[in-house]
Amino acid sequence: MSLISDLLADNTANLTPYAILILTAIFTVLWFLFKRSPQPPLPPGPRGLPIVGSLPFLDPDLHTYFTNLSHEHGPIFKLNLGSKLTVVVNSPSLAREIFKDQDINFSNHDVPLTARIVTYGGLDLVWLPYGAEWRMLRKVCVLKLLSRKTLDSFYELRRKEIRERTRFLYEKSQQGSAVNVGDQLFLTMMNLTMNMLWGGSVRAEDMESVGTEFKGVISEITRLLGEPNVSDFFPWLARFDLQGLVKKMRVSAHELDAIFDRAIEQMHKLRSSDDGECKDFLQHLMKLKDQEGDSEVPITVNHVKAVLAVTNGFSFVT
Repeated sequence: MSLISDLLADNTANLTPYAILILTAIFTVLWFLFKRSPQPPLPPGPRGLPIVGSLPFLDPDLHTYFTNLSHEHGPIFKLNLGSKLTVVVNSPSLAREIFKDQDINFSNHDVPLTARIVTYGGLDLVWLPYGAEWRMLRKVCVLKLLSRKTLDSFYELRRKEIRERTRFLYEKSQQGSAVNVGDQLFLTMMNLTMNMLWGGSVRAEDMESVGTEFKGVISEITRLLGEPNVSDFFPWLARFDLQGLVKKMRVSAHELDAIFDRAIEQMHKLRSSDDGECKDFLQHLMKLKDQEGDSEVPITVNHVKAVLAVTNGFSFVT
């Protein structure tokens, strides 16, 4: 037994240098495969720190921060934000090329986790990837929902709101009272948005309470969307929801969904007794859903809710 043990020990000792050499060669090849420069090479940019990249150095005034970086690295540069690689363009010509000349190639977006929840999985023009579904929603919003004919149908509503606000400001001026013009403009926009959104679908006596609830929910959703989420920069941490933003967004999204469901239910009750004419965006969208239900990419109720939330709800908050 001792002779066999001595032979194995000698063979192991002889093989060790060769094993180390082979492992070194394998790791060297793997390192070159994973670390080789992409084709074409990435633009220059600050090196940043390991793991976190340039996250600790971001300035709240991003436009000033990016301008300063462009002076050092040129009009196009890269930033490593956690595990996400970001390319920043800082010149009108490059922006024109991205947003106009090659907009289809750059049209897809990385959907933040909180935005994915509130838009029913990204079912809106902002977050949907370019394709048949996106083209369908663009057609609905641009050619039908926001067409001149549809917007003209709300002319009297806009005229009435502007006249009431002008009368209020005139009365205050006659009384010599101070008026916060910003608050009045915000109130005008909110009233217009709410009435265009579902003014013909929700009973007049319920509009004020619905508007107050809707404004509160949208304000909270907008706040959560503006919060930097560590899970967006480090996707492997998403399951832990360290900041609790996803949990909070689920609560707000559930409240928003309940508001939409009540508005749709009231719309069906009111339309059963009227002439069938569309009086708000909700009625227009539901009519389009019924008309295009058999198309290649049918409009669903979640599409309707996502469009209402993004294109109308956020407009008077931001």
